[in-house]
Amino acid sequence: MNTQKWFLIETEEEYNTAMARYQEIRKAQKGTEEHKEKLLLIHLMAEYEKIKYPLEELDPVEFILIRMEDKQLKQVDIERDFKVDSTLLSKVLNRRISMSINMIRTLSKALDIPSECLLKEYPLTKSRYNKQMA
Repeated sequence: MNTQKWFLIETEEEYNTAMARYQEIRKAQKGTEEHKEKLLLIHLMAEYEKIKYPLEELDPVEFILIRMEDKQLKQVDIERDFKVDSTLLSKVLNRRISMSINMIRTLSKALDIPSECLLKEYPLTKSRYNKQMA
């Protein structure tokens, strides 16, 4: 059994040590000390990665488009399978209008995106419609 005491990971060397240990115990049975250590290592490594390699936040439309690509879905698939109005979805994906709460709920479910990621504001394109609304 490893007697390593884990603290916040602050260096690449500490990260590599934690990763090596994780590889040793990654199949630990639930309820064991090694399982608890594995969960702690996952948390510590994730925190280190968050600080060391911050991700740029995506706006909701980018997130939707990436997830559609990941799931190999086209706009027509979402319209058909989730009963989304084609005109509204097109306007959202082209950044002409903001998403309604119902659209957020539907796309969140359809694409497995946390709804809070779709609530963020995002820039709209200048169009004839938007100019008339201003």
